[in-house]
Amino acid sequence: MDEDDPRSPRPDPLHGLTNCHYLALERAAIRTRENSMTRSGWKLWASSEEGEGSISLIEISSTVELYRGEGIFLGWTSERLEEAYRALLPPSDTSDEGPPLQQLG
Repeated sequence: MDEDDPRSPRPDPLHGLTNCHYLALERAAIRTRENSMTRSGWKLWASSEEGEGSISLIEISSTVELYRGEGIFLGWTSERLEEAYRALLPPSDTSDEGPPLQQLG
């Protein structure tokens, strides 16, 4: 099949890492060279037999996101980091949600 065909199997974004798994997700203050402002982003920590690392997600605007890798993810392309970030996120568990939050104001 053609690699541009959406039915083609996608390569594993974690290829090259053995037993890679999610450790934690935390909010982080992130600065970029492109802007003097400190932004808020998400940092996903992961571990594998090759070591540990993190993928940071920086939301520049509602349509622009940047991904940066550290540790075992250093040097990866932004596209591969995005795929790995999404693959490592644990599934949302909505079964133990608390009561619905009230919208105030």
